[in-house]
Amino acid sequence: MSGTIVPLFPGVPGGVELLVILLIAVLLFGANKIPKLARSTGEAMGEFQKGREEVEQELEEIREGGAPADSETATTDETVDAAATDETTTDSNN
Repeated sequence: MSGTIVPLFPGVPGGVELLVILLIAVLLFGANKIPKLARSTGEAMGEFQKGREEVEQELEEIREGGAPADSETATTDETVDAAATDETTTDSNN
């Protein structure tokens, strides 16, 4: 025995494989639910891509040395950190 592993679907699935996958999807979800499932999947992918682009933009701004575009968030975070520090100090004094 040579010990090589042969994948079930080598490379990108072709016509027959896609047909089998489509048939299984129709059997599992029913023909009426597949368009809704595809629509919600597309919307989720769009939201994910928007979030990814926002994170990449913020990282690029940080690399360039500029402040993030949303300076209000930084101010809010600093206020929350200061409040947490005050509570900790008050608790330790009692």
